[in-house]
Amino acid sequence: MATLVLLPIFASLLVGNMGKIFRRCELAQVLHRAGLDGFRGYSLADWLCLAFHESRFDTGAVDHEADGSTDNGIFQINSRLWCDDYKSLARNLCHMHCSELVSLTLRFLFILLRLAWRKHCEGHNLSQWVAGCNVGGG
Repeated sequence: MATLVLLPIFASLLVGNMGKIFRRCELAQVLHRAGLDGFRGYSLADWLCLAFHESRFDTGAVDHEADGSTDNGIFQINSRLWCDDYKSLARNLCHMHCSELVSLTLRFLFILLRLAWRKHCEGHNLSQWVAGCNVGGG
């Protein structure tokens, strides 16, 4: 039930239909309100680090890959692997159209993003991501 309540807040972060570029502390507050601080053992700083390295906090970020797929939104969800955009051959591991990414549960979302988190954030001191933001954890 809590995931359903969080989806409207979180949906705008997944796909780039608005194109908002968040300031670090602004995004920290949104993610904190969405209940991500401590979600599945990951801190708010982990989520901020990931969002920065994936999109520089830009919900409108789209990266066009050589295979014709796109990485979309603040967390750069790839259309080739995770959803069908009807533009490229997709594995569609989530068995959904890319427009349905906004209905993903937060648990599933972090499974998709764990690789990027490991590359840029795991094992690093992430305290600077929440420093001065006046949210839990920083």
